[in-house]
Amino acid sequence: MSLRGIFSPGPLPPAHLTRRRDFWLSIMGIMLLAGVLMGVERLAGGYWVHMTCLAAIYLVLAASYNLVNGVTGQFSLAPNAFVACGAYVTSLLTLTPAEKALSFILEPLVWPLSVIHLPLGLALIIAGLVTAVMAFGMGFTVFRVRGDYLAIVTLGLGEVIRVVANNAQSVTNGPLGLKGITYLTHNLWWTWGLAVAALFVLTRLAKSSYGLALKAIREDEGAAESMGINVFWHKMLAFTTDAFLEGMAGGLLAHLITTISPSLFTFFLTFNLLIIIVVGGLGSMTGAACAALLITFGGEWLRVVEEPMNILGLSIPGIPGMRMVIFSLLLMACMLFMRRGLMGKSEFSWRWLLACLSRRRGRP
Repeated sequence: MSLRGIFSPGPLPPAHLTRRRDFWLSIMGIMLLAGVLMGVERLAGGYWVHMTCLAAIYLVLAASYNLVNGVTGQFSLAPNAFVACGAYVTSLLTLTPAEKALSFILEPLVWPLSVIHLPLGLALIIAGLVTAVMAFGMGFTVFRVRGDYLAIVTLGLGEVIRVVANNAQSVTNGPLGLKGITYLTHNLWWTWGLAVAALFVLTRLAKSSYGLALKAIREDEGAAESMGINVFWHKMLAFTTDAFLEGMAGGLLAHLITTISPSLFTFFLTFNLLIIIVVGGLGSMTGAACAALLITFGGEWLRVVEEPMNILGLSIPGIPGMRMVIFSLLLMACMLFMRRGLMGKSEFSWRWLLACLSRRRGRP
């Protein structure tokens, strides 16, 4: 059971009043989020700042990944390649020449990367563009196939990128990776600014004529093509948009953990994102956002079960690994009782929220 269908909406006010109301409610929501972030930054410790930044990065990754897998219906397993590309490009552009010289011990970094030093904002945009160009080139290969074959091809290309990063010593520093990346992401406004912008762009794209075409491709490619939709180029649009945002998120992730290596960008990263979009609801951007926050913070809160506890005088020793056991059971329960995820294919709307509040107050 998904959240859609809980409320059956009544008559709508005029369209221009509805748009005006939604606009001001969105502004109030952004202001509330800004207030929460200011409170976390000033009152919470460094651990919670780190987790809040990480949640925003996973939000961007999950929502953009959902554009390909959920909205377009293409089973891609390439996010680890996009995140790796964005992380390496951003790090190489923001590190100073002296820091690069300290990292590249076995073999010097190639010119002109060895002398370039850019601010984070410009480096993120360049990383997104480079990742989008890489995805555009990959698209001519991967979209020759469909379904499970598409998953196999994108999985293989993801592994190719990881192997290249492991062996391109003069560019990526090989298995040693890059270290000494500054804590630029610890400013919450970078991560959550990208998260809000990405969520806005993706939801608007999903509701546009392009989004309707992408959903038609998801339901039936043959029927969509017979209606005049250029299936290949619409897939490329979703794929490159996904890559652009995931490349920028990868750059922020590199500046959050301050050290990267090829072993960080394995299939396990893609698997985590796949869990998030399935739990949130394939095709729902706001569902993916809610699931990203829930899983990121929930996984950390479950660490308490691995610590020794004293309940009613009964001492319970900590059990290593119990957190993942409980997490797996919760995922199984979610798949059994909410087969379409938290939101199904629906999106959050202010009208639905106002209707829920009206019901609580006893109004019709």
